[in-house]
Amino acid sequence: MKRGTVKFFNKTKGFGFIKDDETQKEYFVHISGLVDEVNDNDEVTFELKEGKKGLNAVNVSLA
Repeated sequence: MKRGTVKFFNKTKGFGFIKDDETQKEYFVHISGLVDEVNDNDEVTFELKEGKKGLNAVNVSLA
């Protein structure tokens, strides 16, 4: 599991971005990839899965 911070999450549109603590890369996250409800600046753990436009964060849980 990777660790990161929610850069932003738009609940209305159902997506956002997570910044990886280790690499500082940002990954797209869709609401379907969430285990817990997240808010901006939350510390989270996540896994990466190949999506249509690159790697997406999935199984996102509050840390």
